Amino acid sequence: MSNYRHHSGGGYCGIEIRDMHPRISQNFTYVSSCVKYMIFMLNFIFWLFGGLLLGIGLYAFMDKWESTGWVRLETVYDVILNISLVMMIAGIVIFVVSFAGCLGALRENTCLLKFYSMCLLLFFLLEMAIAIMGFVFPQNMNSFLEDKFTDKIIHSYRDDPDLQNFIDFAQKEFKCCGLSNVGYQDWSKNEYFNCSSPSVEKCGVPYSCCINATDISSGLVNIMCGYGVQEHSVAAASKRIWTSGCIEIVRVWAERNLYAIAGIALGIALIQLFVIYLAKTLEGQIELQKSRWSA
Repeated sequence: MSNYRHHSGGGYCGIEIRDMHPRISQNFTYVSSCVKYMIFMLNFIFWLFGGLLLGIGLYAFMDKWESTGWVRLETVYDVILNISLVMMIAGIVIFVVSFAGCLGALRENTCLLKFYSMCLLLFFLLEMAIAIMGFVFPQNMNSFLEDKFTDKIIHSYRDDPDLQNFIDFAQKEFKCCGLSNVGYQDWSKNEYFNCSSPSVEKCGVPYSCCINATDISSGLVNIMCGYGVQEHSVAAASKRIWTSGCIEIVRVWAERNLYAIAGIALGIALIQLFVIYLAKTLEGQIELQKSRWSA
C-alpha cells in the first residue's frame, strides 16, 4: 500500500509517494525450522538403524567367514541368499540415504536433499511394482519364486548356517516343508537328504518340518524326527511332518490377511510420500532463501 500526497506552492507541484509496506526483517528466513528438524530427526533415527543393521550384518559375515573359511559369491543368487550380506547391503543403503537426509536438512544443502528425495522415490516405485506383481499376478509370482529359488535354497541349506536357521524358522512358523508345490519332496534335491546319500539323514527332511519335533516330557528337540519320510506317501508322511511347500502356504496366509497387509503397505507408502513432500518443501524454501540473498 502506498500513500499519495499532493504538493503545491513554492514553485513545485508534484506527488510524493510513500511506500507503506513494512520492510522484511534481516532475520527473516523462508526455511521452516519445523520442517528442517523434522526431516533431521526422522533420518537420524534411520541413520542409527542403518548403522546397527550394518554392524550386525558385518559381525555375522565375519563369524561365518571364520567358522567356514569361505563364502560363496559366484552368482547373484549367492548374494541374495546370503542373509548377512543382504543385511550389510541394506544397512549401507539406509545409512547413506538417511545420512544424506540428515546432512542435507541440517546444512540446508539442496544437492543432498535432491539425492535423498530421489532415492526415496525410487524405493517407493520399486515397492509399488513388487506389491502390484504380488497382488495382481500371485500365481506368476509363485512360479517365479519356485523356478528361481527352490533349488538354490534347498542346495544351500547345510552350507550357510544363517540360511539354515531362517529356513527352519519359516518351516516351523508357517507349518510347511520345502518350498515348491511338491512340498517335502523338495528335500530330495539336497545332497544330505537325498535317498542316494551315504548320510544318516538320507530320505529325510529337516527337523523343522516335523509336527511334534519337541519331546513334551524332556523339552528336547528330536532332530531325527524327519528321517526316512521321503520314502512314505503323502498320507503316511503327513502323520509325522508338514507336507505342503512354504511358498504356497505363505501365499494362502497373505490372502487371508490381505486387508491387514494392504493397510500396512499403504501406511508405509503414505509415510514415504509425506517425507518426500517434506524434503521437496524444504528444498523449495532453501531456493527461495537463496534468491532473497542474491537479490
